[in-house]
Amino acid sequence: MSIQEAGVDLSTPTGNERRKFPVFSRRKTSTATVLALLAWTVAVFDYGLFGTLLPAMQAEFGWTAPEAYAINTWIAVGTAIVCFGIGPVIDRLGRRKGMMLTVGGTAVVSGITAIIPATLGFFSNAMLVFVRSFGGLGFSEQAVNAAYMNEVYQVTEDERKRKRPGFHYSFIQGGWPLGFLLASALALAFLPVLGWRALYLMATIPAIIIVLLISRKLKETPQFELHQRLRELEKDGRGAEAHDLARAYGVEHSSTAPLKRIWEPEFRRNTIVFSLAWILNFFGIAIFSVLGTSVLANAKGVQLSDAFWMLIVINLLAYFGYVFHGWVGDKFGRKRTIIVGWIISGLSFAVMLSPLVSSPFLIILTYGTGLFFLVGPYAAIQYFMAECYPVSCRATGLAFIGAMSQPGTIIGGALFTVIAAQADTGTAALWVGATGTLISGFLMMAARPVAAVALEEPHAIV
Repeated sequence: MSIQEAGVDLSTPTGNERRKFPVFSRRKTSTATVLALLAWTVAVFDYGLFGTLLPAMQAEFGWTAPEAYAINTWIAVGTAIVCFGIGPVIDRLGRRKGMMLTVGGTAVVSGITAIIPATLGFFSNAMLVFVRSFGGLGFSEQAVNAAYMNEVYQVTEDERKRKRPGFHYSFIQGGWPLGFLLASALALAFLPVLGWRALYLMATIPAIIIVLLISRKLKETPQFELHQRLRELEKDGRGAEAHDLARAYGVEHSSTAPLKRIWEPEFRRNTIVFSLAWILNFFGIAIFSVLGTSVLANAKGVQLSDAFWMLIVINLLAYFGYVFHGWVGDKFGRKRTIIVGWIISGLSFAVMLSPLVSSPFLIILTYGTGLFFLVGPYAAIQYFMAECYPVSCRATGLAFIGAMSQPGTIIGGALFTVIAAQADTGTAALWVGATGTLISGFLMMAARPVAAVALEEPHAIV
């Protein structure tokens, strides 16, 4: 039988009153889990369409291969700007509204992309870069998910999810390969018949549906409701009352701005290490995940239609990488899981790019292994990062670090473009993508698991 849910008691406490957060029922927890997975899958679907359709768009816009890579790099610049700004907004709006904003933004971006003309030269390119930069809204959806589900799993009545949160969260973060799989499958089925614009129009429909479902079905977390009330009391000049209310729930209140908090001594080291690791790891993500069709076509000589079905199989394998790393992270530690996974990934991609691998079977095997261990650890690192920041700056911390993926895409994309122009795609993918992935794994050794978050977080981190 499900426990009866109650609202958060935000009234002024008396004396040494002690309170507990209300629980999330099994039904509400399952609803949140499913909607978070769908929201992330739809967001990635739009994000992944650009890389998947880049060769087709390249033909219509008249770009050379280096020009197409350069366009992708400029889009990453704009995406970074959007990602850096969205975290504090989410910590103000809340997890539920934040999810609606990021997925709703995805729908708008997909729809506008479909109608951008390709015949205006520089102006067409500029419009495309501007519009696709707001794809950063969809990319930031994972920060909302990690913050939201971390808080939900802390107070759920579902004992399995409360004890093994990383494993259950991994199914949600697995929306990344599912989104790319969906993009590849629909491109394979409809690109020859309908063209790339129709695929972007298709991406708007599920995003709109998800926003409507979130608005009706999703419940805000009690931790954020408390944080919001504490902020209101602080704003009204009732700081003492805010501290009394926080104390009643066994937490401490801080009025420091979220962006400043992530650089406080307790959190500074991890903010730096995570940011650098994401920058370097996204050398690999940008090349092997986002530009997968281009790598297979230009580095391994695979036909575009064959590249689509190869990526369907590869991304299906990658989904199980999330589940695997979520399970291993709970059992053996998230930090260790991330380190080992990214080192194996870098080595696998290096083997895939070598002349020794030429058959379709070996390409799928080595590419699939590389992607399995490249994206799978994000199930562990997203939850690990959420455990390292308190409620007041959790979304800001995750969004800020997630935004560092875009400098990674920019720097990696620039290096990839230069080396590809001077040598070839395979050489560029090896020295930028595979090497960056490998180094990111070693860099994660410097991360420090947080034993407990004292401010605005009543639960110890284990």
